[in-house]
Amino acid sequence: MNLSDSLRLRFGDDLDLSVSPRLPSVFRSMICRGSCRQYKAETVDEELCQLLCAAALAAPTKSDLQQRDIVLVQDPEIKAELVKLVSDQAWIRDVPNIAIFCGNHLRQRHLHEMTGHAFANDHLDAFFNASVDAAIALSAFVTAAEAAGLGCCPISAVRNEAAAVSNLLGLPDLVFPVAGLAFGYPKSEPPTISMRLPLSETVHMDRFGTHDSKTAIDAYDRRRRAHQPYDRQRAEAHFGISEHYGWSEDKSRQYAQPERREFGAFIRNKGFTLD
Repeated sequence: MNLSDSLRLRFGDDLDLSVSPRLPSVFRSMICRGSCRQYKAETVDEELCQLLCAAALAAPTKSDLQQRDIVLVQDPEIKAELVKLVSDQAWIRDVPNIAIFCGNHLRQRHLHEMTGHAFANDHLDAFFNASVDAAIALSAFVTAAEAAGLGCCPISAVRNEAAAVSNLLGLPDLVFPVAGLAFGYPKSEPPTISMRLPLSETVHMDRFGTHDSKTAIDAYDRRRRAHQPYDRQRAEAHFGISEHYGWSEDKSRQYAQPERREFGAFIRNKGFTLD
């Protein structure tokens, strides 16, 4: 599938590709990418893993604070236990490589101990900075891994069992799991391109748009149903069967039920003040 067709499938838009001959290959791979959930059994060698981590940690970090770390899970027993914790998604059981991206605010506190300077920012932003740093590193890792011919899929379910994952990986106070990442050699290619909302709905010029989103979301739902219908409806026993099941129904059902209520308490127990 060429770049124009990929963009049209992804966003439903026809974009100006007059600059496309000058675009580097990594740009094309980012546009055409999709999450990979089926992998060959072989693991990624340690040298390449280290290079991918280097690429990820070369990404921007707030004020050069570097509040993000990566745990490469290689021990078979730890990996098996981690898979149990997030195994509500069956595909994770056969993942050959897993990395956990962590927010690390502990290092900053160590700096204050080393220099004797008081820490004057014990509030929500401390947690937020570390979370964003970890997310940026994860995104950079995905870009590097896919450029190297690997497939990737984030695992947000590690936050469903944040305390257990933290204990399993020996994360100290002020270090917490943000997301996991499955990666490895894909069984097949190309990956499925996940449809996204149109850019007109999510890209704003100068000021946040206040247009009616319902029309755009309805059109997006119809496009998803026509080309990428859901193979099952979420929580059918509770919500029943919808004749026009689409993205808006799926996502509203997801957040109509409690999820990760304990995460705030977990973060506070890790030593963060979220005021």
